[in-house]
Amino acid sequence: MYRVRLFAVRQARFFEWVYKRVEQVMILLDPVFAKIGYNRVERPIALVEKGVKTVLFDCRMCGQCVLSSTGMSCPMNCPKTLRNGPCGGVRPGGYCEVKPQMKCVWVLAWDGASRMKDGPTRITDILPPLDHTLKGSSSWLRVSREKAGERRKAKDEARRALAMAFPEARRHEPVSAPLADEPPNATPRGQGR
Repeated sequence: MYRVRLFAVRQARFFEWVYKRVEQVMILLDPVFAKIGYNRVERPIALVEKGVKTVLFDCRMCGQCVLSSTGMSCPMNCPKTLRNGPCGGVRPGGYCEVKPQMKCVWVLAWDGASRMKDGPTRITDILPPLDHTLKGSSSWLRVSREKAGERRKAKDEARRALAMAFPEARRHEPVSAPLADEPPNATPRGQGR
């Protein structure tokens, strides 16, 4: 498992690309999930997510995945579960003070982030504390539902803004335009009005 985790960090740019595509697909599936019911799709999607992420990233299914911010190195693999950078006990060579045979998760995170397109800026973001009530839930589903909701809200606001920009238009213009007379050259001869 540890070797695969190291491989995922080395291939962080590729996994960043895959992660974005999975997110796009999940956002596109939002109307389907909403119709079925998010509570019904939670368990199957969480099982798929757990299978994929456990193999590739040694995921602990915290429900608040930050792999895209931490160079594809899961901070939950840290023996101290630190979500915002290494502790003061990183050993020479970048090894963990608690598990000396393991590279520090945050040393790996910085390495992986340096390989990612958006990694160098995202790794400096302060991550929120872990909400333990989300443990075991699908972060893919939660994030895609939030982003789909933001997109719907932005579309609704754009429609409202457009409607507010022309409030007088509906009062002064009829709902449908009256039909105009046909030009003389548009009708066959002898069949004019």
